[in-house]
Amino acid sequence: MVDDLRKKGAPLWHEYLEASERAESQARVLRDSGDYPLLGGGDVNLYSLFVERATALAQPLGLIGLLTPSGIAADKGAAEFFRGISGTGRLAALLDFENRYNPGGSYFPDVDSRFKFCALVFGGEARRFETAKCAFFLHMLTELEDSNRVLALSSDDFTRVNPNTGAAPIFRTKRDAELTTRMYADHPVLVNRSTGTEKKVWPVRYVTMFHMTNDSDKFLTRAELEKRGWKPVPLNRWAKGKAEAVPLYEGKMVQMYDHRAADVVVNAANLHRAAQQEAIPEAQKLNADRLPQSQFYVLEDLVRPVNSLGWALGFKEITAPTNMRTMIAALMPGVAFGNKVPVLIPEDQSPENAAVNAALLLANMNTFAFDFSLRQKLQGQTINLFILEQLPVIAPAAFEQRIGKTKIADYIRAEVLALTYTAHDMAPLARDLGYVDGATAR
Repeated sequence: MVDDLRKKGAPLWHEYLEASERAESQARVLRDSGDYPLLGGGDVNLYSLFVERATALAQPLGLIGLLTPSGIAADKGAAEFFRGISGTGRLAALLDFENRYNPGGSYFPDVDSRFKFCALVFGGEARRFETAKCAFFLHMLTELEDSNRVLALSSDDFTRVNPNTGAAPIFRTKRDAELTTRMYADHPVLVNRSTGTEKKVWPVRYVTMFHMTNDSDKFLTRAELEKRGWKPVPLNRWAKGKAEAVPLYEGKMVQMYDHRAADVVVNAANLHRAAQQEAIPEAQKLNADRLPQSQFYVLEDLVRPVNSLGWALGFKEITAPTNMRTMIAALMPGVAFGNKVPVLIPEDQSPENAAVNAALLLANMNTFAFDFSLRQKLQGQTINLFILEQLPVIAPAAFEQRIGKTKIADYIRAEVLALTYTAHDMAPLARDLGYVDGATAR
């Protein structure tokens, strides 16, 4: 559409050019001035510049108080700045509000009621506080009188719970804070970058395979495959000569431990959301050949360089802290995945070890405790990589313990296999777990 405006020489095209040039010039000035080293990069939000300017103007023992969007304490782009005050004891208070109060009013009427802002109070370079007064998801000022809602968090609490970014955890109550900090005291995070080097508890690599918009030229529908002479073959694939096309999984197709939760059904009349999920009835799942129908397919040759295994561990990126489940993870066949289903690819492991580790990590990710800790981190609807990396996990060595004569790893591996190996397309996982030497499910 922009290119059409250019070809027509439309006035809107010239306005677009002016706006683009103005934005680039502003970004260049901010970058080259040297006055905004912490918050002047990337897509700049003007409020962050005022925060950094206030920081520079304050006396060493001075005190700064600002009302800002709550993103100053949670967004990745603000991580270096917020870590500099939360991890050093300079933070005095962080009082987080939703832009609404009862009954039915808004603090800022021209701003969406779901928008979050905070009262941010911190000291100059030489001023320190033993703890910071924190509260989250407030609606009324009177809630600050509730001792169960207002927390006293130390700099160690911030760095322990979010070691990579120093971002603020989102504790609604003191009990939430006690449980979460206890988990972090007892268990490591998935990936710790706080020392400047990458320390992984589980040897996996985060990957998003295909972007649903930018990579759409690689997607083929069933109608397109048929028109080009491709033929359907077992395991939900299409073949033409020696080439194969595999289904493209989307988040709507999977649920916890279930890679066959739903088909993707396209309704062309729905202009806003044509592709909808349609749950696969439990009775149909008794048939090990019943596999979910995807909207698109991708050439297998594009998948293998990313993941050469016959299976993959992934999770639904789009979620919410208010959903019944926030983390929904599953082991799935080794097909193609859209960017809303990130996958964790094993690194430097044999297929057998990779399968065992994937089963144990999946069980960990689907626990109530893991889900609870994620809810304390998630402000929006996306499980970003920086959030995932800072979640507490049970280290592999802990699974080597025994309950009676049974090793915990063996018990969990068997349970994950029973929940996952429900269809023929998961036979590669079963083989890597040492369960079968054939290609059919039992």
